[in-house]
Amino acid sequence: MRVVSLVPSLTEAVALTRPEVLVGATDWCTHPAGLDVARVGGSKYPDLDRVRALRPDLVLLNEEENRLADAEALRAAGVPVRVTFPRTVPEALTQLGELVGAVGVAGEPDWLRAARRAWTAPPAPATPRAAVVPVWRRPWVVLGRDTFAGDVLRRLGVTNRYADHPERYPRPGLDELRARAPELVVLPDEPYRFTADDGPEAFPGVPAALVSGRHLTWYGPSLAEAPALLAAQLAAAA
Repeated sequence: MRVVSLVPSLTEAVALTRPEVLVGATDWCTHPAGLDVARVGGSKYPDLDRVRALRPDLVLLNEEENRLADAEALRAAGVPVRVTFPRTVPEALTQLGELVGAVGVAGEPDWLRAARRAWTAPPAPATPRAAVVPVWRRPWVVLGRDTFAGDVLRRLGVTNRYADHPERYPRPGLDELRARAPELVVLPDEPYRFTADDGPEAFPGVPAALVSGRHLTWYGPSLAEAPALLAAQLAAAA
């Protein structure tokens, strides 16, 4: 079997489960460290000629991360594709279980069993807080309704002020963000790299939690570490 992954978290999942079948990945697939496979460009604009040249039996995509046009082009060329789109932690765990089966693995790998255990009883927050969660700046983009990252935070005691917004990724102005009176602002380091010097200053007087974007938004082996790590980062918000 030959697999090309256009989703960084799924690249990591396959590489740690059945590495011999992974023949291609995007330039943004950074885990596991030292991954040595052919690169096929970015997630949004992969080089489909390179993908096809690898003669994959399966290409992995995500409905949110990849373009429908690329999935359709691969299907039209006779390339089998598998598209994921988890919006909750349970959906992610289910889809990951289906994925490892699709790449020929009987039973669940250790990392997936560990992820299931970790999310069975995630750390309880000392004080639940309502937050805004920017994922981009210039313009501001925040988590809205029905997102995987929003569900991750909800399970760790963070209520998203935009969870009832009609859009999944609203683009409010900064004045509107401040008007939501957040008790916390959650700033991941990807896709936009918020830092202590870039992000918190926009919300004076509001505690800022700088968190791992990989553990907030990736669904794969990082799920096993995510509850404890994110809970600690949220608790550290001053």
